Amino acid sequence: MAGGRARIMSSAFRAKLMSADDAAALVPHGANVGMSGFTGSGYPKAVPQALARRIEDAHGRGEPYRIGMWTGASTAPELDGALAKVNGIELRLPYQSDPITRERINSGTMDYIDIHLSHVAQHVWFGFLGHLDVAVVEVAAILPDGRLVPSTSIGNNKTWLDQADRIILEVNTAMNPAMQGMHDIYYGTRLPPHRTPIPILAPGDRIGETTFRCDPAKVIAVVETDAPDRDTSFAPPDTVSKAIAGHILEFLGHEVKRGRLPPELLPLQSGVGNVANAVMAGLEDGPFSGLTAYTEVLQDGMLDLIRSGRMVLASATALSLSAEAAGVFNRELEQLRDRIVLRPQEISNHPEVIRRLGVVAMNGMIEADIYGNVNSTHIRGTSIMNGIGGSGDFARNAYLSIFMTPSTAKQGSVSSIVPMATHVDHTEHDVQVVVTENGLADLRGLSPKQRARIIIANAAHPSFRPALTDYFERACLTSPGKHTPHLLDEALRLIRPV
Repeated sequence: MAGGRARIMSSAFRAKLMSADDAAALVPHGANVGMSGFTGSGYPKAVPQALARRIEDAHGRGEPYRIGMWTGASTAPELDGALAKVNGIELRLPYQSDPITRERINSGTMDYIDIHLSHVAQHVWFGFLGHLDVAVVEVAAILPDGRLVPSTSIGNNKTWLDQADRIILEVNTAMNPAMQGMHDIYYGTRLPPHRTPIPILAPGDRIGETTFRCDPAKVIAVVETDAPDRDTSFAPPDTVSKAIAGHILEFLGHEVKRGRLPPELLPLQSGVGNVANAVMAGLEDGPFSGLTAYTEVLQDGMLDLIRSGRMVLASATALSLSAEAAGVFNRELEQLRDRIVLRPQEISNHPEVIRRLGVVAMNGMIEADIYGNVNSTHIRGTSIMNGIGGSGDFARNAYLSIFMTPSTAKQGSVSSIVPMATHVDHTEHDVQVVVTENGLADLRGLSPKQRARIIIANAAHPSFRPALTDYFERACLTSPGKHTPHLLDEALRLIRPV
Protein backbone atom coordinates (compact mmCIF):
# COMPACT_ATOMS: atom_id res chain seq x y z
CA MET A 1 0.00 0.00 0.00
CA ALA A 2 2.07 2.89 -1.24
CA GLY A 3 -0.54 5.33 -0.02
CA GLY A 4 -0.16 3.97 3.50
CA ARG A 5 3.64 4.21 3.40
CA ALA A 6 3.34 7.85 2.35
CA ARG A 7 1.27 8.53 5.45
CA ILE A 8 3.96 7.00 7.69
CA MET A 9 6.58 9.73 7.46
CA SER A 10 8.73 8.59 10.40
CA SER A 11 11.36 5.98 9.60
CA ALA A 12 11.28 4.72 13.20
CA PHE A 13 7.57 3.99 12.92
CA ARG A 14 7.85 2.63 9.38
CA ALA A 15 10.29 0.02 10.69
CA LYS A 16 7.46 -1.39 12.83
CA LEU A 17 5.09 -2.06 9.93
CA MET A 18 3.43 -5.47 10.06
CA SER A 19 0.21 -7.26 9.21
CA ALA A 20 -2.92 -7.00 11.34
CA ASP A 21 -2.55 -10.70 12.21
CA ASP A 22 1.00 -10.20 13.46
CA ALA A 23 -0.05 -7.13 15.44
CA ALA A 24 -2.98 -8.99 17.01
CA ALA A 25 -0.57 -11.68 18.18
CA LEU A 26 0.99 -9.03 20.44
CA VAL A 27 -2.23 -8.66 22.46
CA PRO A 28 -2.20 -11.32 25.22
CA HIS A 29 -5.05 -13.02 27.01
CA GLY A 30 -6.19 -10.96 30.00
CA ALA A 31 -4.92 -7.63 28.69
CA ASN A 32 -6.84 -4.41 29.17
CA VAL A 33 -6.96 -2.85 25.71
CA GLY A 34 -7.84 0.77 24.97
CA MET A 35 -9.37 0.96 21.49
CA SER A 36 -10.01 4.18 19.60
CA GLY A 37 -13.50 4.90 18.35
CA PHE A 38 -16.53 6.99 19.22
CA THR A 39 -20.02 6.47 17.73
CA GLY A 40 -18.75 4.53 14.75
CA SER A 41 -15.90 6.84 13.79
CA GLY A 42 -12.15 6.57 14.16
CA TYR A 43 -12.12 2.96 15.38
CA PRO A 44 -9.39 0.47 14.34
CA LYS A 45 -10.57 -1.50 11.32
CA ALA A 46 -8.15 -4.44 10.97
CA VAL A 47 -6.50 -5.43 14.26
CA PRO A 48 -9.76 -6.16 16.15
CA GLN A 49 -10.90 -8.56 13.42
CA ALA A 50 -7.52 -10.27 13.41
CA LEU A 51 -7.68 -10.49 17.19
CA ALA A 52 -11.17 -12.01 16.96
CA ARG A 53 -9.79 -14.73 14.66
CA ARG A 54 -6.99 -15.51 17.13
CA ILE A 55 -9.46 -15.67 20.01
CA GLU A 56 -11.76 -17.98 18.07
CA ASP A 57 -8.85 -20.28 17.24
CA ALA A 58 -7.74 -20.32 20.89
CA HIS A 59 -11.24 -21.16 22.09
CA GLY A 60 -11.38 -23.94 19.49
CA ARG A 61 -8.31 -25.44 21.15
CA GLY A 62 -9.91 -25.07 24.57
CA GLU A 63 -7.56 -22.25 25.60
CA PRO A 64 -8.76 -19.13 27.48
CA TYR A 65 -8.41 -15.87 25.57
CA ARG A 66 -10.43 -12.79 26.51
CA ILE A 67 -9.59 -9.12 26.98
CA GLY A 68 -10.91 -6.08 28.79
CA MET A 69 -11.97 -3.54 26.17
CA TRP A 70 -12.11 0.20 26.82
CA THR A 71 -13.18 2.68 24.14
CA GLY A 72 -14.42 6.24 23.77
CA ALA A 73 -18.03 5.20 23.19
CA SER A 74 -19.77 2.82 20.77
CA THR A 75 -17.75 1.53 17.82
CA ALA A 76 -18.77 -0.75 14.93
CA PRO A 77 -19.38 -4.39 13.95
CA GLU A 78 -15.72 -4.75 12.92
CA LEU A 79 -14.70 -4.07 16.52
CA ASP A 80 -17.44 -4.60 19.13
CA GLY A 81 -19.37 -7.06 17.01
CA ALA A 82 -16.37 -9.13 15.92
CA LEU A 83 -14.96 -9.53 19.42
CA ALA A 84 -18.34 -10.10 21.06
CA LYS A 85 -19.25 -12.77 18.51
CA VAL A 86 -16.29 -14.92 19.56
CA ASN A 87 -16.90 -14.19 23.28
CA GLY A 88 -13.57 -12.39 23.42
CA ILE A 89 -14.50 -9.54 25.78
CA GLU A 90 -14.37 -10.14 29.52
CA LEU A 91 -15.24 -6.56 30.48
CA ARG A 92 -16.51 -3.69 28.32
CA LEU A 93 -16.64 0.04 29.09
CA PRO A 94 -17.86 2.79 28.89
CA TYR A 95 -20.66 2.74 26.24
CA GLN A 96 -21.83 0.36 23.52
CA SER A 97 -24.59 0.03 20.95
CA ASP A 98 -23.72 -3.26 19.27
CA PRO A 99 -26.52 -5.89 19.31
CA ILE A 100 -24.19 -8.85 19.90
CA THR A 101 -22.41 -7.01 22.70
CA ARG A 102 -25.76 -6.06 24.22
CA GLU A 103 -26.91 -9.68 24.15
CA ARG A 104 -23.69 -10.81 25.83
CA ILE A 105 -24.08 -8.21 28.57
CA ASN A 106 -27.73 -9.00 29.23
CA SER A 107 -27.12 -12.76 29.23
CA GLY A 108 -24.36 -12.31 31.82
CA THR A 109 -21.46 -13.56 29.67
CA MET A 110 -19.81 -10.13 29.41
CA ASP A 111 -19.33 -7.68 32.27
CA TYR A 112 -20.09 -4.05 31.50
CA ILE A 113 -19.34 -0.81 33.33
CA ASP A 114 -21.53 2.09 32.24
CA ILE A 115 -19.66 5.32 33.01
CA HIS A 116 -20.25 9.01 32.40
CA LEU A 117 -18.04 9.69 29.38
CA SER A 118 -16.30 12.63 31.04
CA HIS A 119 -15.18 10.31 33.86
CA VAL A 120 -13.41 7.61 31.86
CA ALA A 121 -10.06 9.30 31.25
CA GLN A 122 -9.74 10.59 34.79
CA HIS A 123 -10.68 7.19 36.24
CA VAL A 124 -7.85 5.67 34.20
CA TRP A 125 -5.42 8.33 35.40
CA PHE A 126 -6.58 7.79 38.98
CA GLY A 127 -5.97 4.04 38.63
CA PHE A 128 -9.59 3.19 39.44
CA LEU A 129 -10.02 0.82 36.46
CA GLY A 130 -6.79 -1.13 36.69
CA HIS A 131 -3.81 -0.98 34.36
CA LEU A 132 -4.01 -0.26 30.63
CA ASP A 133 -1.80 -2.79 28.88
CA VAL A 134 -2.29 -2.06 25.17
CA ALA A 135 -3.68 0.79 23.08
CA VAL A 136 -4.96 0.20 19.53
CA VAL A 137 -5.53 3.59 17.93
CA GLU A 138 -6.46 4.64 14.40
CA VAL A 139 -4.69 7.72 13.01
CA ALA A 140 -4.75 9.52 9.69
CA ALA A 141 -0.95 9.90 9.44
CA ILE A 142 2.34 9.73 11.33
CA LEU A 143 4.45 12.87 10.90
CA PRO A 144 8.25 12.78 10.48
CA ASP A 145 8.81 13.72 14.13
CA GLY A 146 6.50 10.94 15.35
CA ARG A 147 3.46 13.06 16.13
CA LEU A 148 0.15 11.45 15.17
CA VAL A 149 -2.57 13.10 13.06
CA PRO A 150 -5.90 12.08 14.61
CA SER A 151 -8.67 10.43 12.66
CA THR A 152 -12.41 11.20 12.74
CA SER A 153 -12.75 10.86 16.50
CA ILE A 154 -10.64 11.83 19.48
CA GLY A 155 -12.53 10.14 22.32
CA ASN A 156 -10.09 8.83 24.96
CA ASN A 157 -7.19 8.35 22.54
CA LYS A 158 -4.91 10.85 24.26
CA THR A 159 -5.26 8.95 27.52
CA TRP A 160 -4.81 5.55 25.84
CA LEU A 161 -1.57 6.73 24.18
CA ASP A 162 -0.28 8.24 27.43
CA GLN A 163 -1.23 5.38 29.76
CA ALA A 164 -0.77 2.17 27.76
CA ASP A 165 2.43 0.14 28.11
CA ARG A 166 2.32 -0.83 24.42
CA ILE A 167 0.77 0.87 21.42
CA ILE A 168 -0.49 -0.50 18.10
CA LEU A 169 -1.26 2.13 15.46
CA GLU A 170 -3.53 1.69 12.46
CA VAL A 171 -2.76 4.26 9.75
CA ASN A 172 -5.90 4.57 7.67
CA THR A 173 -5.46 6.08 4.20
CA ALA A 174 -9.24 6.37 3.82
CA MET A 175 -9.11 9.23 6.30
CA ASN A 176 -8.87 12.64 4.63
CA PRO A 177 -5.40 14.14 5.28
CA ALA A 178 -6.99 17.60 5.15
CA MET A 179 -8.32 16.93 8.66
CA GLN A 180 -4.91 17.91 10.01
CA GLY A 181 -5.42 21.11 11.96
CA MET A 182 -9.06 20.40 12.89
CA HIS A 183 -8.22 18.72 16.20
CA ASP A 184 -7.44 20.34 19.55
CA ILE A 185 -5.63 17.99 21.95
CA TYR A 186 -5.32 19.54 25.41
CA TYR A 187 -2.36 18.40 27.48
CA GLY A 188 -2.93 20.73 30.42
CA THR A 189 -5.08 18.42 32.56
CA ARG A 190 -3.63 17.80 36.01
CA LEU A 191 -4.60 15.43 38.81
CA PRO A 192 -5.97 16.66 42.15
CA PRO A 193 -4.83 18.60 44.10
CA HIS A 194 -2.99 20.32 41.25
CA ARG A 195 -5.83 20.94 38.81
CA THR A 196 -6.08 24.28 37.04
CA PRO A 197 -9.01 25.86 35.16
CA ILE A 198 -9.63 24.68 31.60
CA PRO A 199 -9.22 27.91 29.57
CA ILE A 200 -12.21 27.54 27.24
CA LEU A 201 -14.38 30.66 27.29
CA ALA A 202 -16.16 30.12 23.97
CA PRO A 203 -16.99 26.96 21.98
CA GLY A 204 -14.34 27.64 19.35
CA ASP A 205 -11.42 28.33 21.68
CA ARG A 206 -8.41 26.19 20.80
CA ILE A 207 -6.25 25.45 23.82
CA GLY A 208 -4.11 22.49 22.78
CA GLU A 209 -2.21 20.86 19.95
CA THR A 210 -3.42 19.60 16.58
CA THR A 211 -1.68 16.21 16.92
CA PHE A 212 -1.15 13.46 19.49
CA ARG A 213 2.14 13.07 21.26
CA CYS A 214 3.40 9.49 21.20
CA ASP A 215 6.39 7.83 22.82
CA PRO A 216 7.94 5.84 19.93
CA ALA A 217 9.48 3.37 22.38
CA LYS A 218 5.99 2.16 23.31
CA VAL A 219 4.88 1.54 19.72
CA ILE A 220 5.10 -2.19 19.01
CA ALA A 221 3.29 -2.31 15.66
CA VAL A 222 2.06 -0.13 12.82
CA VAL A 223 -0.66 -1.51 10.53
CA GLU A 224 -1.81 -0.01 7.22
CA THR A 225 -5.53 0.12 6.51
CA ASP A 226 -7.76 1.71 3.89
CA ALA A 227 -11.36 1.46 5.11
CA PRO A 228 -14.11 4.00 5.76
CA ASP A 229 -15.89 4.53 9.05
CA ARG A 230 -19.19 2.81 9.73
CA ASP A 231 -22.05 4.72 8.09
CA THR A 232 -24.52 6.20 10.54
CA SER A 233 -28.04 5.80 9.20
CA PHE A 234 -30.62 8.46 9.92
CA ALA A 235 -34.25 7.97 8.99
CA PRO A 236 -35.93 10.99 7.37
CA PRO A 237 -37.77 13.02 10.01
CA ASP A 238 -41.23 11.49 10.53
CA THR A 239 -44.30 13.17 11.98
CA VAL A 240 -43.36 12.23 15.55
CA SER A 241 -39.78 13.52 15.39
CA LYS A 242 -40.91 16.65 13.56
CA ALA A 243 -43.51 17.31 16.26
CA ILE A 244 -40.90 16.90 19.01
CA ALA A 245 -38.55 19.24 17.16
CA GLY A 246 -41.35 21.76 16.69
CA HIS A 247 -42.12 21.85 20.42
CA ILE A 248 -38.45 22.39 21.26
CA LEU A 249 -38.02 25.17 18.69
CA GLU A 250 -41.15 26.91 19.94
CA PHE A 251 -39.85 26.66 23.50
CA LEU A 252 -36.45 28.11 22.53
CA GLY A 253 -38.17 30.97 20.74
CA HIS A 254 -40.23 31.63 23.86
CA GLU A 255 -37.05 31.71 25.96
CA VAL A 256 -35.53 34.28 23.59
CA LYS A 257 -38.65 36.48 23.86
CA ARG A 258 -38.51 36.27 27.64
CA GLY A 259 -34.84 37.35 27.58
CA ARG A 260 -33.60 34.08 29.06
CA LEU A 261 -31.70 33.17 25.89
CA PRO A 262 -29.86 35.44 23.44
CA PRO A 263 -31.13 35.57 19.83
CA GLU A 264 -28.34 33.22 18.71
CA LEU A 265 -29.20 30.89 21.63
CA LEU A 266 -26.46 29.35 23.77
CA PRO A 267 -24.13 26.56 22.63
CA LEU A 268 -26.15 23.48 21.70
CA GLN A 269 -25.53 19.89 22.69
CA SER A 270 -27.47 17.17 20.94
CA GLY A 271 -27.47 13.44 21.53
CA VAL A 272 -27.27 10.93 18.70
CA GLY A 273 -30.32 9.62 16.87
CA ASN A 274 -33.19 10.39 14.56
CA VAL A 275 -35.06 12.71 16.93
CA ALA A 276 -31.92 14.70 17.71
CA ASN A 277 -31.15 14.95 14.00
CA ALA A 278 -34.72 16.15 13.37
CA VAL A 279 -34.21 18.98 15.89
CA MET A 280 -31.14 20.08 13.96
CA ALA A 281 -33.13 19.93 10.72
CA GLY A 282 -35.79 22.09 12.35
CA LEU A 283 -33.21 24.68 13.30
CA GLU A 284 -32.28 24.93 9.61
CA ASP A 285 -35.73 26.33 8.89
CA GLY A 286 -36.12 28.22 12.16
CA PRO A 287 -35.54 31.87 13.07
CA PHE A 288 -32.17 31.44 14.76
CA SER A 289 -28.77 32.28 13.28
CA GLY A 290 -25.23 32.63 14.58
CA LEU A 291 -25.63 29.27 16.32
CA THR A 292 -22.80 27.39 18.00
CA ALA A 293 -22.48 23.86 19.37
CA TYR A 294 -20.50 22.37 22.24
CA THR A 295 -21.35 18.72 21.99
CA GLU A 296 -20.06 15.14 21.71
CA VAL A 297 -20.81 14.26 18.09
CA LEU A 298 -21.34 16.18 14.90
CA GLN A 299 -24.07 14.48 12.86
CA ASP A 300 -25.82 15.24 9.59
CA GLY A 301 -28.19 17.93 10.81
CA MET A 302 -25.44 19.89 12.51
CA LEU A 303 -23.21 19.63 9.43
CA ASP A 304 -26.06 21.05 7.34
CA LEU A 305 -26.37 23.99 9.75
CA ILE A 306 -22.67 24.74 9.39
CA ARG A 307 -22.75 24.53 5.61
CA SER A 308 -25.79 26.83 5.38
CA GLY A 309 -24.22 29.40 7.68
CA ARG A 310 -26.87 29.02 10.39
CA MET A 311 -24.21 27.59 12.70
CA VAL A 312 -20.88 29.38 12.81
CA LEU A 313 -18.92 26.78 14.77
CA ALA A 314 -19.23 23.33 16.34
CA SER A 315 -17.01 21.70 18.95
CA ALA A 316 -17.26 17.91 19.40
CA THR A 317 -15.16 14.82 20.03
CA ALA A 318 -16.25 12.79 16.98
CA LEU A 319 -18.11 12.76 13.70
CA SER A 320 -21.24 10.63 13.29
CA LEU A 321 -22.26 11.03 9.67
CA SER A 322 -24.25 9.14 7.09
CA ALA A 323 -22.42 8.02 3.95
CA GLU A 324 -23.83 10.95 2.00
CA ALA A 325 -22.89 13.50 4.67
CA ALA A 326 -19.41 11.98 5.01
CA GLY A 327 -18.93 12.49 1.28
CA VAL A 328 -19.93 16.13 1.60
CA PHE A 329 -17.65 16.55 4.60
CA ASN A 330 -14.64 15.19 2.70
CA ARG A 331 -15.33 17.26 -0.41
CA GLU A 332 -15.70 20.49 1.55
CA LEU A 333 -13.21 19.83 4.32
CA GLU A 334 -10.92 22.71 3.41
CA GLN A 335 -13.82 25.12 3.99
CA LEU A 336 -15.17 23.30 7.06
CA ARG A 337 -11.93 22.75 8.93
CA ASP A 338 -11.85 26.11 10.72
CA ARG A 339 -15.48 25.79 11.79
CA ILE A 340 -15.23 22.37 13.45
CA VAL A 341 -13.09 21.49 16.48
CA LEU A 342 -12.60 17.89 17.62
CA ARG A 343 -11.42 17.52 21.24
CA PRO A 344 -10.74 14.72 23.75
CA GLN A 345 -14.01 13.62 25.33
CA GLU A 346 -12.77 14.56 28.79
CA ILE A 347 -12.86 18.16 27.46
CA SER A 348 -15.91 17.98 25.17
CA ASN A 349 -17.90 16.60 28.12
CA HIS A 350 -16.21 18.45 30.95
CA PRO A 351 -18.66 19.75 33.60
CA GLU A 352 -16.60 22.90 34.18
CA VAL A 353 -16.76 23.94 30.55
CA ILE A 354 -20.40 22.92 30.04
CA ARG A 355 -21.50 25.06 32.97
CA ARG A 356 -19.31 28.02 32.00
CA LEU A 357 -20.61 28.11 28.43
CA GLY A 358 -24.26 27.67 29.47
CA VAL A 359 -24.99 24.77 27.15
CA VAL A 360 -28.52 23.91 26.01
CA ALA A 361 -28.53 20.10 26.33
CA MET A 362 -30.96 17.94 24.34
CA ASN A 363 -30.85 14.19 24.92
CA GLY A 364 -33.01 11.16 24.26
CA MET A 365 -34.48 8.82 26.84
CA ILE A 366 -36.28 5.49 27.15
CA GLU A 367 -38.82 6.63 29.71
CA ALA A 368 -39.58 9.32 32.27
CA ASP A 369 -41.78 9.01 35.30
CA ILE A 370 -44.47 11.47 36.23
CA TYR A 371 -42.07 13.36 38.52
CA GLY A 372 -39.37 13.82 35.88
CA ASN A 373 -36.91 11.06 36.74
CA VAL A 374 -35.40 9.77 33.50
CA ASN A 375 -34.29 6.30 32.47
CA SER A 376 -32.00 6.48 29.46
CA THR A 377 -30.29 3.09 29.65
CA HIS A 378 -32.42 0.13 30.78
CA ILE A 379 -35.41 -1.83 29.51
CA ARG A 380 -37.67 -2.82 32.42
CA GLY A 381 -34.96 -1.96 34.89
CA THR A 382 -32.56 -4.87 34.28
CA SER A 383 -31.58 -5.10 30.60
CA ILE A 384 -29.10 -2.56 29.28
CA MET A 385 -29.85 -0.88 25.98
CA ASN A 386 -26.74 1.20 25.22
CA GLY A 387 -25.52 3.26 28.16
CA ILE A 388 -25.65 6.67 29.77
CA GLY A 389 -23.01 8.10 27.43
CA GLY A 390 -22.51 11.80 27.92
CA SER A 391 -26.12 12.68 28.74
CA GLY A 392 -25.38 12.89 32.47
CA ASP A 393 -22.34 15.11 31.90
CA PHE A 394 -24.55 17.60 30.10
CA ALA A 395 -27.84 17.22 31.99
CA ARG A 396 -26.44 18.07 35.39
CA ASN A 397 -24.34 20.99 34.20
CA ALA A 398 -26.32 22.53 31.34
CA TYR A 399 -28.09 25.87 31.38
CA LEU A 400 -31.13 24.02 30.05
CA SER A 401 -31.54 20.23 30.34
CA ILE A 402 -34.06 18.82 27.84
CA PHE A 403 -35.03 15.14 27.46
CA MET A 404 -37.10 13.95 24.52
CA THR A 405 -38.75 10.76 23.28
CA PRO A 406 -41.82 9.54 21.41
CA SER A 407 -44.61 9.16 23.96
CA THR A 408 -45.09 5.44 23.26
CA ALA A 409 -43.08 2.39 22.21
CA LYS A 410 -43.87 -1.09 20.86
CA GLN A 411 -46.42 0.20 18.33
CA GLY A 412 -48.20 2.22 20.96
CA SER A 413 -48.63 -0.56 23.53
CA VAL A 414 -46.14 0.87 26.06
CA SER A 415 -46.12 4.36 27.51
CA SER A 416 -42.83 6.27 27.71
CA ILE A 417 -44.30 8.24 30.60
CA VAL A 418 -44.67 5.90 33.57
CA PRO A 419 -45.67 6.15 37.25
CA MET A 420 -42.16 5.24 38.45
CA ALA A 421 -39.10 4.79 36.25
CA THR A 422 -37.79 1.23 36.31
CA HIS A 423 -34.23 2.58 36.38
CA VAL A 424 -33.07 6.16 37.05
CA ASP A 425 -30.08 7.69 35.26
CA HIS A 426 -31.09 11.34 35.64
CA THR A 427 -33.01 12.33 38.74
CA GLU A 428 -35.75 14.94 38.76
CA HIS A 429 -33.13 17.40 40.01
CA ASP A 430 -31.31 17.32 36.66
CA VAL A 431 -34.32 17.31 34.33
CA GLN A 432 -35.84 20.65 33.42
CA VAL A 433 -37.86 19.86 30.29
CA VAL A 434 -39.58 16.67 29.06
CA VAL A 435 -40.77 16.62 25.43
CA THR A 436 -42.77 14.15 23.37
CA GLU A 437 -44.72 14.60 20.16
CA ASN A 438 -47.74 15.48 22.31
CA GLY A 439 -46.19 18.51 23.93
CA LEU A 440 -43.52 20.00 26.16
CA ALA A 441 -43.49 19.96 29.97
CA ASP A 442 -41.44 22.83 31.41
CA LEU A 443 -40.59 21.61 34.91
CA ARG A 444 -38.55 24.54 36.15
CA GLY A 445 -39.63 25.90 39.48
CA LEU A 446 -42.24 23.20 40.06
CA SER A 447 -42.77 20.91 43.04
CA PRO A 448 -43.04 17.15 42.43
CA LYS A 449 -46.85 17.15 42.36
CA GLN A 450 -46.90 20.15 40.02
CA ARG A 451 -44.44 18.32 37.79
CA ALA A 452 -46.65 15.24 37.69
CA ARG A 453 -49.68 17.19 36.55
CA ILE A 454 -47.88 18.99 33.73
CA ILE A 455 -46.02 15.87 32.52
CA ILE A 456 -49.26 13.87 32.36
CA ALA A 457 -51.12 16.71 30.66
CA ASN A 458 -48.43 17.76 28.17
CA ALA A 459 -46.15 14.81 27.48
CA ALA A 460 -48.12 11.59 28.01
CA HIS A 461 -49.96 9.99 25.12
CA PRO A 462 -53.74 10.65 25.35
CA SER A 463 -54.51 6.93 25.62
CA PHE A 464 -52.38 6.64 28.77
CA ARG A 465 -53.40 9.88 30.48
CA PRO A 466 -56.47 8.46 32.28
CA ALA A 467 -54.46 5.61 33.85
CA LEU A 468 -51.60 7.93 34.83
CA THR A 469 -54.02 10.48 36.27
CA ASP A 470 -55.85 7.79 38.21
CA TYR A 471 -52.59 6.50 39.65
CA PHE A 472 -51.44 9.99 40.63
CA GLU A 473 -54.76 10.95 42.28
CA ARG A 474 -54.92 7.71 44.27
CA ALA A 475 -51.28 8.16 45.29
CA CYS A 476 -52.03 11.68 46.52
CA LEU A 477 -54.81 10.24 48.74
CA THR A 478 -53.18 7.09 50.14
CA SER A 479 -49.38 7.45 49.86
CA PRO A 480 -47.73 7.59 53.33
CA GLY A 481 -45.78 10.66 52.21
CA LYS A 482 -47.41 13.41 50.22
CA HIS A 483 -44.28 15.13 48.81
CA THR A 484 -43.68 12.57 46.04
CA PRO A 485 -46.78 10.38 46.28
CA HIS A 486 -46.38 6.76 45.16
CA LEU A 487 -48.28 3.51 45.42
CA LEU A 488 -45.23 1.29 45.68
CA ASP A 489 -47.13 -1.97 45.34
CA GLU A 490 -48.24 -1.07 41.82
CA ALA A 491 -45.90 1.69 40.65
CA LEU A 492 -43.77 -0.56 38.48
CA ARG A 493 -46.60 -2.41 36.78
CA LEU A 494 -46.89 -1.86 33.08
CA ILE A 495 -49.67 0.60 32.26
CA ARG A 496 -51.77 -0.49 29.32
CA PRO A 497 -53.77 1.91 27.13
CA VAL A 498 -57.38 2.38 28.10
